[in-house]
Amino acid sequence: MLPGKAYIQTHGCQMNEHDSHRMRGVLVAEGYQMTESPEEASLILVNTCSVRHNPENKVYSFLGRVRELKQTKPGLIIAVAGCVAQQEGENILRREKSVDMVFGPDNLFNLPEMIERVRGGERVLMTKWQPNEQRVQNFIPDEWVDKGHVEGCKAFVSITKGCDNFCTFCVVPYTRGREVSREASSILREVEDLVSKGAREIWLLGQNVNSYRAGSHGFYELLQEVSEVPGLKRIRFTSPHPNDWNDRLSDLMAANPVICNHLHLPFQSGSDRLLGLMRRGHSVAEYLDKIAHMRSINPDIELSTDVIVGFPTETDEDFEGTLRVLEEARFAQIFPFKYSPRPKTLALKMDDDVPRDIKESRLARTIELTQRISEGDAQRYVGTEQEILIDGAHPRERGMMSGRTAGFRPVSLRDDSIEIGDVVRVRITRVGGHWLHGDLVEQDRDKSPFEGGSRGMSSETVVIL
Repeated sequence: MLPGKAYIQTHGCQMNEHDSHRMRGVLVAEGYQMTESPEEASLILVNTCSVRHNPENKVYSFLGRVRELKQTKPGLIIAVAGCVAQQEGENILRREKSVDMVFGPDNLFNLPEMIERVRGGERVLMTKWQPNEQRVQNFIPDEWVDKGHVEGCKAFVSITKGCDNFCTFCVVPYTRGREVSREASSILREVEDLVSKGAREIWLLGQNVNSYRAGSHGFYELLQEVSEVPGLKRIRFTSPHPNDWNDRLSDLMAANPVICNHLHLPFQSGSDRLLGLMRRGHSVAEYLDKIAHMRSINPDIELSTDVIVGFPTETDEDFEGTLRVLEEARFAQIFPFKYSPRPKTLALKMDDDVPRDIKESRLARTIELTQRISEGDAQRYVGTEQEILIDGAHPRERGMMSGRTAGFRPVSLRDDSIEIGDVVRVRITRVGGHWLHGDLVEQDRDKSPFEGGSRGMSSETVVIL
């Protein structure tokens, strides 16, 4: 008898998306079919994020809804995975009696064992860290290295897990553990396998990718070797930390056409006082010096960042410093957040003293300024030719295809002959909001060499612009 269908709901970062793809692979190997409808499922799994309080609230809201499903389907298995599972553990089992299984990010490859135990009548809690005394280890088991998932023409590869920075606002070291790097040979084997399956763009993932260190390989050496994999057109990575970013990496990005012309580099606050309270380990001037060097050797680089508003004791002057950094760095995209206290973090001991209405006002000003800068800078693309990797049908405009510039700007165009995975040259004709629009330039285009280039993108993947 087949296990039935499985539904996965994912919250959070690209690492969580990647973990969900891994869990999907494990479940399919066990005989499950995947479904987009929780009502059809015999297994419902919610993969959770704990970086902010709001995603955690959404998880409990979702569990309340599926609780009713279980009343009509007694055999339904409900599982909670990811960072909230690691953080809350047994509290979830106590709070939600409908939940059968709670497990942390280190335990996803134990899914078959956990499911079998649930079928035997247990409620399962598995949040024990895998042994990490060795700072270099292959946390992707060998038997799963060549079972990665290609999403349209893209794939994601974990190169590190965990974090040693212990920023005072961040729960990641407590939900993902201490930092571990993966052997370069294992990473390269997975990249080569994914490219053979149709991946033209690889994202290297980690909580702090540029602190990667395995034997003679630092992040610089790893980027070089991955870029030499035959058939790979683009490399992206997320997220680096400013402390471990250096001019040598900037020089490599400028010189190597396979490494995309886009860098996500969180700065969090434009106040040196707050950066000290956050334990970020760098000053505003040091951060901006790195940006200045990048711009000097690579004027077309596109930058994105994370910003926290309303961190404890943030004054109007502190916040104005954040706006000045936004003006100087001219980010194409930001991920701004209102500060919320997180369990176990050092900032939890600080008084969350910035009123909610002020946080919301500062958040709105941050978003408005960035939108104005990004949309204004987008005008410089009009009339230029850009190399675009086609990654799917346009999410809103029927009959249109979409792709990304090397700098991660979204582009739409209409041409019946192009498919997902094609690399084409596009002349940009206009800007509409965040989107660039253009026409195909007639040429010998770089067609995707893999059958099935029009494979669809997952509806779970969300890109915030």
